[in-house]
Amino acid sequence: MKTAFDPRHLKRRETLKYLFAEDFTHQPNLNQMAKNVVAKLPKIDNKIEKAATAWPVDKLNRIDLAILRLAIYEMENENTPPKVVIDEAVELAKEFGAESSAAFVNGVLGTIYSNIEKEKKSDG
Repeated sequence: MKTAFDPRHLKRRETLKYLFAEDFTHQPNLNQMAKNVVAKLPKIDNKIEKAATAWPVDKLNRIDLAILRLAIYEMENENTPPKVVIDEAVELAKEFGAESSAAFVNGVLGTIYSNIEKEKKSDG
């Protein structure tokens, strides 16, 4: 069962903090996961723009953006089930974001997840 002290949750929290700070100024000591996310930002941000068409990436709440970036990276590059990634992202949004952040993050990631599933079916 997931707890606030789960090492995976703590790693996500740490990575989220790095990504949030990196959005304002370059951080010289990013952890490996944050480095991996930053390396794929153009591709990740493109997915966000397609899923949240009403919200340009540069206008998004910075913590929501960091949560979305981390979750999208994880969905595409880690062996964590997508629904677990989305649940974790929603929990981070509840913890760090604004009142509407959890619903926004859930909606955007749900759209991206369904797009990934459609791509898999069309490739298969």
